[in-house]
Amino acid sequence: MISIASLALAAAEESHGAADHSGGLLQDASFWVLVAFVIIIGVFARAGVHKMMLSGLDKRGREIADEINEARKIREEAQELLAQYQRRQREAEGEAAAIIEQAKKDAKRLAAEARDKINEQMDRRAKAAEDKIARAEAQALSEVRGQTADLAIEAAREIIRERMDGGAQTAFADRAIAGLRDKLN
Repeated sequence: MISIASLALAAAEESHGAADHSGGLLQDASFWVLVAFVIIIGVFARAGVHKMMLSGLDKRGREIADEINEARKIREEAQELLAQYQRRQREAEGEAAAIIEQAKKDAKRLAAEARDKINEQMDRRAKAAEDKIARAEAQALSEVRGQTADLAIEAAREIIRERMDGGAQTAFADRAIAGLRDKLN
């Protein structure tokens, strides 16, 4: 307020010096503007306009500071949320990698088990085929022996018939046949 009054006084002195040259202070428009300005400033000072302006500016400053603080809080919350989401994303990526790794291990294990089962089944089938072949060979051998025995018996009968008399021949042939069948079977 003092500085405004000092300015008004300086302006009045300046216009007073100018008024002396042009014909009087009361006829100078600058003087009357200065007087009106000083009166308005005085009325405003008396009414407390400067206090209202200062309180309005203080209130606006507080509102701006509150808005800045609120924005700062919101920003911090947003940064915390971002950090949480980034942690969750990293955790999810880690879990996904672990799941993929476990799936690979499971796939390898299942493939090995399947391979083992196939090999085992092939071994069983090969053994079954070998057993079947061995049984067929044994059966064929048994049939060949049976046929050979039957042929030998027939041949022996023929030989004995030719060389022996009828009664002795029959008794001898029956005993030989019975003994031969017991030995071959």
